[in-house]
Amino acid sequence: MKKSIERFCNREREFVYKFKVGSQCLELKVPLKFPVQENASHLHGRLMLLHSLPCFIEKDLKEALSQFIEEESLRDYDRDAEASLEAVKSGEVDLHQLASSWAKAYAETTLEHARPEEPSWDEDFADVYHDLIHSPASETLLNLEHNYFVSISELIGERDVELKKLRERQGIEMEKVMQELGKSLTDQDVNSLAAQHFESQQDLENKWSNELKQSTAIQKQEYQEWVIKLHQDLKNPNNSSLSEEIKVQPSQFRESVEANGRIYEEQRKLEESFTIHLGAQLKTMHNLRLLRADMLDFCKHKRNHRSGVKLHRLQTALSLYSTSLCGLVLLVDNRINSYSGIKRDSGNRNGGIDDKAKNADRNYLNILPGEFYITRHSNLSEIHVAFHLCVDDNVKSGNITARDPAIMGLRNILKVCCTHDITTISIPLLLVHDMSEEMTIPWCLRRAELVFKCVKGFMMEMASWDGGISRTVQFLVPHSISEEMFYQLSNMLPQIFRVSSTLTLTSKH
Repeated sequence: MKKSIERFCNREREFVYKFKVGSQCLELKVPLKFPVQENASHLHGRLMLLHSLPCFIEKDLKEALSQFIEEESLRDYDRDAEASLEAVKSGEVDLHQLASSWAKAYAETTLEHARPEEPSWDEDFADVYHDLIHSPASETLLNLEHNYFVSISELIGERDVELKKLRERQGIEMEKVMQELGKSLTDQDVNSLAAQHFESQQDLENKWSNELKQSTAIQKQEYQEWVIKLHQDLKNPNNSSLSEEIKVQPSQFRESVEANGRIYEEQRKLEESFTIHLGAQLKTMHNLRLLRADMLDFCKHKRNHRSGVKLHRLQTALSLYSTSLCGLVLLVDNRINSYSGIKRDSGNRNGGIDDKAKNADRNYLNILPGEFYITRHSNLSEIHVAFHLCVDDNVKSGNITARDPAIMGLRNILKVCCTHDITTISIPLLLVHDMSEEMTIPWCLRRAELVFKCVKGFMMEMASWDGGISRTVQFLVPHSISEEMFYQLSNMLPQIFRVSSTLTLTSKH
């Protein structure tokens, strides 16, 4: 049968079209290879242009060409079908094998024969966790997460102390060598010692990195096994040990908080909230907040609260596997694999059960300004998703526009929020995390106005992306900004967004 099909493929036929121009009879001959891969309309246009054909034959030529291609293609299909039937009749093709291949093709392309999707481990665990966090066992879950967090924090503290001691010891050694430089030692000796110091630091960092990875892997496995077991026990009402299993130990929990309360001192926040409506005909209500706060406050556990992290973390945990996720935009440099500044802090404070971290696929490459990668988290204080937006030193200048890569990166982040159920997003209003000398009051006002207007436009686009879902957008400014500057920005926001007016009702006596 294959040989008969090959005979009808790539066969050349001549298309002949006759027409009159005045008293002259002209004839157009075009060789065509069947099956014709090109669109008939495109082929007709090329013939008209290539041969400078008169416009009055354009319609007739198109109809004749389409009819010729259709008739010749049908003849080929008929010959192909006849050859296939002859092959079956002559026994050249096994009838049972042919029927099996047809049945398989039909089953693979028809929905009613599709196999049901097998449930994944992540989906099963999500359902189990969602049930438990909405049960009396929620406090036990959060306390266990906190204990893991404390354990990892202690390891990180030990690592930092050991690295500090190593650097101090290496600094003393380098000072002694520099004093002997030019006397008994040369530049080559200094370079050799510096290389040894670098290798020592790398070895120590790798050792602690492996230990942290091993500890988090053990914690993750223990936590998942414990959650599954507790969920199974909750389904068994006759289990007498269930009450002991979910018993809360507040004294032990407070001890860990008070013992480590030196970390993450919370500073005073300034905050303003607004309710706005966007859209011309179909208006959508959104909540806007302007805060003076550290970006990492949304990642850190507030361990100096006497009530621990339970009340602060409960809402985040309740919405972990839901359609109301919280996101945060962190500004980072273009290095994915390295730790620097804010990336180092946010990476180190994830705790022990951050089982959903996802880095960019191309780890070996640097990313460009305006691009971002996403990490997903299950145990940070107030967020589930972190958008690591790459920016360069250009954001510190005062001449960026709405087409700047950082602004376009915000647009793409908001689009991801619309398609992935992230209803609360926190954005650095000035596109910086720390203030510097060149960031004057006029600079701050221009930058805030630009970001406000761009975000307003992006939010209006959201209506076409998600159908108009109400969202919360938080604009964050650095802690070092003055109260006067904060309230100037607060007064600017209602002038750009359409803030809902309040209506005061009074009764007549």
